[in-house]
Amino acid sequence: MSEELARSLERPYTLVAELTYRCPLRCVYCSNPVALGRVDRELDTGTWKRVFREAEALGVLQLNLTGGEPLLRDDLEELVTEGRRCDLYMSLITSGMPLDQARLQRLAAAGLDAVQLSFQDTTAEGSVRISGRDALAEKRAVAGWVRALKLPLTVNVVLHRENLEHIDEIIALAEEVDAQRLELANTQYLGWALVNRERLMPSTDALDRARLAAAAARERLRGKMEVLFVLPDYFADRPRACMDGWARRYLIVAPDGVMVPCQNAHTLPLTFENVRDRAVGDIWEKSDAFNAFRGETWMKEPCRSCDRRTVDFGGCRCQAFHLTGDAAATDPACGLSPQHAIVEAARAGVSSASPTAPALVYRRLPTIT
Repeated sequence: MSEELARSLERPYTLVAELTYRCPLRCVYCSNPVALGRVDRELDTGTWKRVFREAEALGVLQLNLTGGEPLLRDDLEELVTEGRRCDLYMSLITSGMPLDQARLQRLAAAGLDAVQLSFQDTTAEGSVRISGRDALAEKRAVAGWVRALKLPLTVNVVLHRENLEHIDEIIALAEEVDAQRLELANTQYLGWALVNRERLMPSTDALDRARLAAAAARERLRGKMEVLFVLPDYFADRPRACMDGWARRYLIVAPDGVMVPCQNAHTLPLTFENVRDRAVGDIWEKSDAFNAFRGETWMKEPCRSCDRRTVDFGGCRCQAFHLTGDAAATDPACGLSPQHAIVEAARAGVSSASPTAPALVYRRLPTIT
């Protein structure tokens, strides 16, 4: 490893365990791969436990149990128990289905620390249009069980053109279920969201109205509920530090065991290794793919000489690749990118959904064997 790479090597903070790609919902913005894997390739319980132990030894402090829908793993309680043995702070990131109160109690008893519950909209019609299913009643029930157990509850709502006008109702829903945190996460256009970009991208005016509503709620609810509003990359003049920078703080293990630095990295022309074949620490420190965009030597202009290069790290490598064909390009979301016109054209093309607009493409289910 070069001296420059060694200096850039950070201790990972969070392990995102994508336990399965199976899910009862078919959300049109899902960050899961457009080409989903087969169910029979999911890691077994013992391998996941080893991954938890190796991640903890590497310095990981937080474990996000996600998917797909992690509740579809029959061994979830056993995995939570192992996470507690490793003294990891565990968050269940879930649609809330399928879940009953007794199972949530078992998960809490096993050591679960917090729950992030997704809502797709505040109406049955909107929920069906976005996810293929009306599950509002089930989700409200789950939220009640979470709070009854005194677990911290985060409500997460991915915002886009199909639900952005409901921002006030979304905030009211989070208050109704007594969430301690509300994440208003505007769609980032990767995965299924990129497929559906023409239908999901909001107008600048609608986004500005939602941002003002979120800011007002943040002030009104200060001390009671934290309100986060994540601006979509396409509407920001400078990119965010995707996952806090490539392979700096996050590591993600997919259901089949492939380890990546972000959920969409598998779409890049890189070869990522599998935790079935190599230890987590070895992959983190030594694999060519994880070192591909660490440090600064890979950067092209204008990133190479930009004073923000250690702040945003050139933006999102996946977004750069999918929009330009070059994973080392400056993220086109950046106003300084030579290819920023790609994003400007996408924003300019936003129009109200009409009968001639493309139909929403729903997330497909993984192959069942």
